[in-house]
Amino acid sequence: MPSQKIQERADIEIAEDITRSGTLPATFYRDPQIFEQQKEKVFAKSWQYLTDLKSVGENAIQIPMTILPDSLSEPVILSREESGDLHLLSNVCTHRGSILLEEKKHLSRISCRYHGRCFSTCGKYVSAPGFEGAHDFPSEKDDLPTLALERFDQFLFSGIYPELSFEDFIKPMLARTGFLPLADAELDSDNSREYLVNANWALYVDNYLEGLHIPFVHPALASMLDTKDYQTELFSSGNVQIGIATDGDDAFEIPESHPDSGRKIAAYYYWLFPNTMFNFYPWGISVNVIEPLAVDRTRVRFLTYVYDRSRMGSYSPESINITELEDEAVVEAVQKGVRSRLYKRGRYAPQWERGVHQFHRMLTDRL
Repeated sequence: MPSQKIQERADIEIAEDITRSGTLPATFYRDPQIFEQQKEKVFAKSWQYLTDLKSVGENAIQIPMTILPDSLSEPVILSREESGDLHLLSNVCTHRGSILLEEKKHLSRISCRYHGRCFSTCGKYVSAPGFEGAHDFPSEKDDLPTLALERFDQFLFSGIYPELSFEDFIKPMLARTGFLPLADAELDSDNSREYLVNANWALYVDNYLEGLHIPFVHPALASMLDTKDYQTELFSSGNVQIGIATDGDDAFEIPESHPDSGRKIAAYYYWLFPNTMFNFYPWGISVNVIEPLAVDRTRVRFLTYVYDRSRMGSYSPESINITELEDEAVVEAVQKGVRSRLYKRGRYAPQWERGVHQFHRMLTDRL
């Protein structure tokens, strides 16, 4: 048995040298035990996208939310005080564990309908009927646990036990996209969508992180991007794929001081480990949140933010929807394929799959 476990570890190892390494083994995408391990070892320790400030509004409010619904399923409250201060609190009463808030409220207190325990809008214990005579009560344990709440411009992130500082997590993306009018972006609900994909979440990320499939799977997208100049840049918390526009297609107006000045860039495709994508276009941003539901089931949320509708043209959310459906078809085909008794693991295309190789190393390091 020990030799079998050593062999299993060797099978899942991703070599540092991409030219010599095998990809993740097929069992990784179909083993329910590996999927369950990822919840605590990967997702509970990561930063997760929550919402944008404009959706929260400027008034005092408490909003129930869930971090990674149907996976981590961590209930939280996004609370804005009268002062404007924002907090992210546990949505679980510190008395007997009841959910506190089930819909938006504009109240000066957060109260539990079960036994009447009351908290301030920043999570501090206020009162609890029936606890007269209880020793060492109240204590800090009776306050609502507070979670980290961080901002990338107007976009809010949190995590249960994030292993990386938010500055290190977001700094590479902020440095590259700071010239864009991110604060002007408005959520376009009509062009925001959810997709259910019958495949492992990591297969979906694999597909996102490489451009090798674009000419074969996305003919319309290939006509707008110069795939000969395809480039992936890696950083500690993820990577960026840079889409170069073909002649006649829209591109960013990049300042002279920017490292990409003089380049005709149509898109920046950012992936932040493990499951968040920020896609920047001349017209706005598409935020993609990949939510694992089961070992072979994934929900993908596309949130479309627009800051210049006049530039959407052919590179619009409608075309992105077509691209998404094309991606889903091939990813679901791969999920069927990795169930084969004859397929074990593949190899990386060194020029095109650097991002996939990085993702696999980051994933296996944590498991």
